[in-house]
Order: sequence, then C-alpha cells, then structure tokens
Amino acid sequence: MKPEYLHAISNHVLVIGVGLGIFALILALFLQSRQAQIVALAVVLVSSAAAYPVLFLGQQAYKSVRGIADEPGQEWLDVHMERAENTIYIYYALMLVAGAALVAPRWKPKTTMPLTLATLAFAAASMGVGGWISYEGGRVRHPEFRDSPPPEAVEARHQHAAHE
Repeated sequence: MKPEYLHAISNHVLVIGVGLGIFALILALFLQSRQAQIVALAVVLVSSAAAYPVLFLGQQAYKSVRGIADEPGQEWLDVHMERAENTIYIYYALMLVAGAALVAPRWKPKTTMPLTLATLAFAAASMGVGGWISYEGGRVRHPEFRDSPPPEAVEARHQHAAHE
C-alpha cells in the first residue's frame, strides 16, 4: 500500500482513538471508577502511539503527494509537514503521561487523580494540535477548502528520504 493511504488511515486511528479516550476518561472520572480509568488510559496510550507512524508515513508520502499537488497545494503541504514535525512531541508527552497514570498509582496511590487529569489535559491539547495540523493538510489536495493563501513555512522545502 502507498504511504499516503497508510498515512490517512493511521491518522484516523490517532484522532478517533484519542478522542474516544478523552470521552472514556471523562466518563471514568465521573463514575469515579479506577477500572474505567485504566481502560480509558490504555485507549489514550495506544492511540497516541500511532503518532509516530502517522508522521513517518507522512514523511514517506511527501514526495509523491508533492508531485501531484498544484503549486498552492505544495505550499500547504510544506506547512502541514512543518507543523506535524514541530508538534509531534505533544503526542510523545501524552504517551508518557498516560503510561505514568497507568502504572504510578500502583506504588503511589495519591498520584492517581493528578496523573489522570494531566493525561486528560495532554489529550485535549493533542486534539487541538492535531486539528491545527490537519487544517493545512486538508487544503493540499482540496482546493475547495482553500479560503486564503497558505501561511509561510519556516523551511522553504522539506528534506526527507522520500524527497530526493
């Protein structure tokens, strides 16, 4: 399968999974159920782990997508890629916090609520960041979504193994 298709599929795992994890985490907090929190935290952890494959596959797809995009689409692609590369760390932080929220309470029970709330905050922030990234990505191949010119990318062109 082509990396651009795998990028689109894995991106949905990330976004939908973290979104469902947020919903489950809020519900678990409302129910005051540690078992439900564990399930919700596991969903967030596994879903946020999809961030690296999403980025990697996007980088692999860069050259072929750039080749079929029109000139404004190429500029949108550069901004999309730049945003993804610069903000991937929020997903890594989310994985760490969710993992800590799963295991730390076993030894330090008082960490349960702070780590669970931190996970919820990082998950919500990651959804915002994901929306910010995808806002530009949707304009690469969909001129009907372009309501303004693309913002300037910091890097003129991205250099990836697939962009030779």
